[in-house]
Amino acid sequence: MPKDALKEIIARKKERIALARQVLPEEELKMRLQGLPATRPFIEAIVKPRQISLIAEIKKASPSEGLIREAFNPQEIAAVYQEAGVQAISVLTEEDYFQGSIQYLTEVKSCTTVPVLRKDFILEPYQVYESRAYGADAILLIADILTKDTIEQCIGIARPLGMECLVEVHTEKELKKVLSMKAVTLIGINNRDLHTLEVDFKTTEKLFTLVPKDKTVVVESGIRSSQDVLFLKILGVSAVLIGTAFMKESDIRSKVEEVMGW
Repeated sequence: MPKDALKEIIARKKERIALARQVLPEEELKMRLQGLPATRPFIEAIVKPRQISLIAEIKKASPSEGLIREAFNPQEIAAVYQEAGVQAISVLTEEDYFQGSIQYLTEVKSCTTVPVLRKDFILEPYQVYESRAYGADAILLIADILTKDTIEQCIGIARPLGMECLVEVHTEKELKKVLSMKAVTLIGINNRDLHTLEVDFKTTEKLFTLVPKDKTVVVESGIRSSQDVLFLKILGVSAVLIGTAFMKESDIRSKVEEVMGW
């Protein structure tokens, strides 16, 4: 990846959105939302008193690791996650750097009963409607790449559609921006710097103490062991989002049980 990975991903994503709009215009997309089944409650699924929840991720590749999982079948992985007792599933839908597809959302939703999060680089309202149309119960919004107005606009569209928004931060500046918005209830602390792709666990230690107790916190990136999870549980984190550690294993279920201590 280049020096600034995020810049390149965003440039490519903008092209993808333009293409998607040509294939399926926004008005047509909105029509598809009529009569959809109700969404699955995301926050209720991941907030459990005195325990830490798992949002298990399905992803084939990443900019930092390249190809992570060769034998990749989203439905099979989702079924294993469901059997292992995960609280929610995150599906990476970004096409160029993570080898994802928005179709994976629909596939995963069709064979599970837990809530499904769309993880992508959401830049505009079109993608919020798109997420709901393909089965997302929640979406990721990255504070670093969105203005306050766009975050509030996306939440304002997502909520009436029944979707929750996980708003991700990596720095104190981003956290301050997010905390100034009343609408944000679910905050993701990403230990990975999306520009350099480097991971630093101290990001969580630094930022978590600054988050008010009435917010729900999910920690992302670099969580690989039961010690990591235990540390975050003691800290008071509601949920962890883990992908790579599971995707690298042939026996996903036993890795989930090992890392989560189940």
